[in-house]
Amino acid sequence: MSGIPAAPPQNHHSILILGSGPAGLTAALYAARADLRPFVLEGHQPGGQLTVTTDVENYPGFPEGILGPELMDKMREQARRFGALVKFEAAVEVDLTRRPFLVRTDEATYSCDALIVATGATAKLGGAPGEQELMGYGVSACATCDGFFFRDKEIVVVGGGDSAMEEATYLTKFARRVTVIHRRDTLRASKIMQERALKNPKIAWIWNAEVTEILGTQQGGVTAVRLRDTKTGAESVFPTEGVFFAIGHQPNTELFRSKLEMNEQGYLKVDEPSTRTSVEGVFAAGDISDPSYRQAVTSAGTGCRAAIDAERWLAEHHD
Repeated sequence: MSGIPAAPPQNHHSILILGSGPAGLTAALYAARADLRPFVLEGHQPGGQLTVTTDVENYPGFPEGILGPELMDKMREQARRFGALVKFEAAVEVDLTRRPFLVRTDEATYSCDALIVATGATAKLGGAPGEQELMGYGVSACATCDGFFFRDKEIVVVGGGDSAMEEATYLTKFARRVTVIHRRDTLRASKIMQERALKNPKIAWIWNAEVTEILGTQQGGVTAVRLRDTKTGAESVFPTEGVFFAIGHQPNTELFRSKLEMNEQGYLKVDEPSTRTSVEGVFAAGDISDPSYRQAVTSAGTGCRAAIDAERWLAEHHD
């Protein structure tokens, strides 16, 4: 039994949404238009990963592109227009064993009849200086999101698994050359993915190396990476105009460990094609349950589905 105290009546909501990226805010929009007055806890990164993205050119409806933070501001205001309530708080504990569900933040305790989890996933980075400062200014963790901006440029991909091979191969559509940097001398990727990448004439390789620093400025972009040889310790500087990390994503599901069913990587399991999780009345949307696509538009789509699923579930169980 959780130690969360009961929420006061004024803190009860029909639908509570955790997360304010495309999935959470789309869910809020649909739930608000259904007159359910959803309550959104924005989390530690309001707007989700798009807030660290500069130009978004692949979201439908914006032919000239739009800045990531601006797109999320528009989504938030649209949801609010129809009655969604949004608070800048992050959940620190949940109790899904009793009804209504309880959600505790650092500031208050809330209760809800239906819960939509849209806390997203975080791209794994290497931890080198320059990563965070240059994210969106030459550093990326999503080739399909940002590859277009690197047309005819020299770029590097960090990683050695299937995702790194897939990203490197995809990026050859745009870049002049893609150099894969891997800390070992053998790849972890599946045989077919390795062969495809190794045969690609636009992919070069730097083995037994790790990125220790990313050089550049937000004004001028990335100019180089500093490398350390993992066998000899020797340092070198490799000129490049872009750095793509492809070492995996970490779903933000720690809050739900042992409370909701997950796969081996920690992504929430849903009852496809619905967004229902292993606990009745709890729904998942966006990257939290999507290890495959991780796009703003697909996240928004699952947010729509989660809101409709929650609305129907409430109609059946809460007359």
